[in-house]
Amino acid sequence: MIRLNVFITVSSENRAAYLEIAKELVAASQKDAGCIAYDIFESSTRPEVLMFCETWTDQAALAAHEAAPHFTSLVPKLSELGQMKIERFEF
Repeated sequence: MIRLNVFITVSSENRAAYLEIAKELVAASQKDAGCIAYDIFESSTRPEVLMFCETWTDQAALAAHEAAPHFTSLVPKLSELGQMKIERFEF
């Protein structure tokens, strides 16, 4: 299994737009083959910090997700609105 924790720093001006796009990405990604879990979380102590938490069965499922139309169209929009840092864990 592969777990990705994607930490995002987003300004207060971009936060609402970011969350709107992020929720669309989450809804589509949860339907991808090999997706065990996919959600976005908001920090309760730092309003500028969000986090995607993703769990995939294997690298093939993650690669298919990263090639999917919802990923290739929405992630660039998210990248324009905030800065992302990815942590990857395999278990």
